[in-house]
Amino acid sequence: MDKPIENYWDLNLRELKQQLTKNGFDVYLADSAEAAKGVVMDEILPDLKPKTVSWGGSLTLAATGLYEFLRDSDEYESLDTWDKSLSNEEKMERRRQALLVDCFFCGTNAVTEEGHLVNLDMIGNRTGAITFGPKNVVILLSRNKLVPDLQRAMDRIKEYVAPVNTMRLDMKTPCVKTGYCMDCDSPQRICNVWTITEKSFPKGRIKLVLINDDLGF
Repeated sequence: MDKPIENYWDLNLRELKQQLTKNGFDVYLADSAEAAKGVVMDEILPDLKPKTVSWGGSLTLAATGLYEFLRDSDEYESLDTWDKSLSNEEKMERRRQALLVDCFFCGTNAVTEEGHLVNLDMIGNRTGAITFGPKNVVILLSRNKLVPDLQRAMDRIKEYVAPVNTMRLDMKTPCVKTGYCMDCDSPQRICNVWTITEKSFPKGRIKLVLINDDLGF
């Protein structure tokens, strides 16, 4: 058999799609980051016809090239929360405004085999948007985020995702030095807001693009 790893994940992602669909999510499959961009550009955006768009922090979103597309497009009014030229106060205000856009893009830290999304934020703008605010949410979800259950999802986030992200962001937290969560009280602690999204309400508000590739953390 050619590409056994891709075939293995294709079978698992199709099964996950069925569970997520049962939970009220709209679900799309993509073979790669490039294909995921195509799904968003050719299927999701033409269907939603949003006027305003924004996004939360996501390496998976960045890997698809959608950030540049949305930022530079003349079709949408975009709130660029990643603009490095902004002051911290301006970034925070844009994050607040982003909770009212027509379509919000982000990733997820983990998804369980039952089709539950598990996320942990520093500020809560991403978890807040997933929960309520934007009319629609599009989540780019790569295969490496799939775990068996809730406990494994939380372990994955605390033991791997959070420490690696603090290293990426050059945060001054103990896990940067130890490589594992110390449940710290650091002012730069990024582990503050947990959310578990069991179902999409209203049905179809959250759209998931399952990507048969390892992207992000």
